[in-house]
Amino acid sequence: MIATALLGPIVALVAWSLLVLFYLAFVRFRGIKRAGIKVDPSRGGRGQDLEGVLDPKCNWPAHNYAHLMEQPTLFYAIVLTLALMQFDHPVNVMMAWAYAALRIVHSIVQIFFNDLRIRFPLFLVSTLVLAGLTLHAALALLH
Repeated sequence: MIATALLGPIVALVAWSLLVLFYLAFVRFRGIKRAGIKVDPSRGGRGQDLEGVLDPKCNWPAHNYAHLMEQPTLFYAIVLTLALMQFDHPVNVMMAWAYAALRIVHSIVQIFFNDLRIRFPLFLVSTLVLAGLTLHAALALLH
């Protein structure tokens, strides 16, 4: 049996990540068109090649998408671990939703404003929440 109450925040953050991916594609293609860059489909390229070429705001969604592929992978692992342990204590469920919400707000700030005075505290608090989830899992395993 798996503790399904913990799966909602995972699904929410994955769905958000996909929305960010679609938005970054829209913003990048629009930026490429506005910059008058001709794309050669026979030649591969990387999004990083557009750094310094496009308006920096066109790259903010891509930066955020990369961030969503980094630390949240630890979130997915620890929340799935808690679910498999059937440790769906309300505190764990609340922390999982808090982490997902904090990362979504972090995304909105980074994509549209990119103000580190707001972004960094959101990142710090979400990291502390992730540490709390990890501590709960570790303590449960020790008992």
